[in-house]
Amino acid sequence: MPHAVPAASSPLLELAIDLRRDDPRPLAVQLADALRHAATLGQLRGGDRLPSTRALARHLEVSRTVTAAAYEQLHAEGWIAGRHGSGTYVTTSPPGSRAGATTGADRGARQADEPMVVLTPGVPWAGGVDRAAWRRAWRAAADTPPDSKPHRGGSIEYREAITEHLLRHRGLVVGGLTVDNVLATGGTTSAVVELAGSVLRRGAAVAVEEPGYQRAVGALRSVGVRVVAAPVDHAGIVVDAIPRGVQAVYCSPAHQYPIGGRLPAERRIALVERARAEGWLIIEDDYDGELRYDVAPLPVLASMAPDVVVHLGTTSKILTPTLGVGWMLAPDDVAACVLQHRDRTGTSPAPAGQRVLVELARHGDLGRHLRRLRRELSQRRAFVVEKLAAEGVEVFGDRAGAHVVLPLPDAETEQRVVAMAAERGLVLDGLRRHHCGPQQWFGLALGYAACSRDELERALPILARLCGNA
Repeated sequence: MPHAVPAASSPLLELAIDLRRDDPRPLAVQLADALRHAATLGQLRGGDRLPSTRALARHLEVSRTVTAAAYEQLHAEGWIAGRHGSGTYVTTSPPGSRAGATTGADRGARQADEPMVVLTPGVPWAGGVDRAAWRRAWRAAADTPPDSKPHRGGSIEYREAITEHLLRHRGLVVGGLTVDNVLATGGTTSAVVELAGSVLRRGAAVAVEEPGYQRAVGALRSVGVRVVAAPVDHAGIVVDAIPRGVQAVYCSPAHQYPIGGRLPAERRIALVERARAEGWLIIEDDYDGELRYDVAPLPVLASMAPDVVVHLGTTSKILTPTLGVGWMLAPDDVAACVLQHRDRTGTSPAPAGQRVLVELARHGDLGRHLRRLRRELSQRRAFVVEKLAAEGVEVFGDRAGAHVVLPLPDAETEQRVVAMAAERGLVLDGLRRHHCGPQQWFGLALGYAACSRDELERALPILARLCGNA
């Protein structure tokens, strides 16, 4: 019988794999055949990460020796490749097949034991977190006595630390807003769910940038909110094109995700004016807001219009998703609705990550990390742009954040480049997945934070050749 599918990140665990004990073939052979067949049909694609043999065995309710033997066979045949500590990945096609054949002259060919190089956006430079500061913060956080009751809005120490962070690193000085307007969250997506469930009407329309952050789209739809597309250009959301009749607008003005533009002052003013005139709530996702390399960051929208803007931030991009915390800066009525919603549902943001961030901020480690992060990513961005430009590859996006965009002519070319890159060990992100409707932008959102500098240097020539030949 096919097995139930648990929540998981690997596409393999979304397949119905039927292992029959009355089949004369060993279970390992059945499993290898099933995975081989899935790769042939395209249900598993090049670059897809596979679960560990232990996780797959637990999912299929078989011995780990079964999954290990199946992986070993597929690895020998060239269907999968990996390295201890880095994971196992589908390679699209076995060596020697027409689709996967390469020649010795192809310097982009990937050796079977090389790990995949992750070049996707939205992944932090976790390797840059000071381990000594990290350990010190966790030890200090553990000295805090256990709580006897939940803090619905987050601990007061955390909210004060975030208020200081917004002042120092985002220039947020807003008269009338206090620490009571700052709430801890589980991150940007969970904050969107809470806003939709507590402030927005079920069935109400919310405009979201197109292309834009699809997890926000999924979060809104999960609680019965209707999502409508708001087009973007190279400068961000096109204010005049936002549909009428919406209750809220979700946007990323500091560094539009994924196109990479910065919303100019005149559009910010127009956005606020329309919000006030038409009764919108602006949900400001401050994506990469701390990471500008050319000029000082533009002030957050919340500083312009604290009456109609809910400002969202997260530690998952500037530090690590390990902490699992973010923040919401909201007008009084919105903050009250969110707290009431948490009381009704018995939910609260987890305190452990809050405590660690407080300790990082208290000893100046957070500020030092952000300065180091800006310096490192600024240098990486300059390196990426220079190397690709030298090969005649176009790049666009503001001098900010942790990704740039490489335009491509059409969807077919985008899909082909992503697939060919996977065969050569590069995990890329096409713009297709960032659209709700028909694809309007074609290309790659190239992240440069997740990998090492050595991996980046090795990957860029391969990527330049693939894009140049597209």
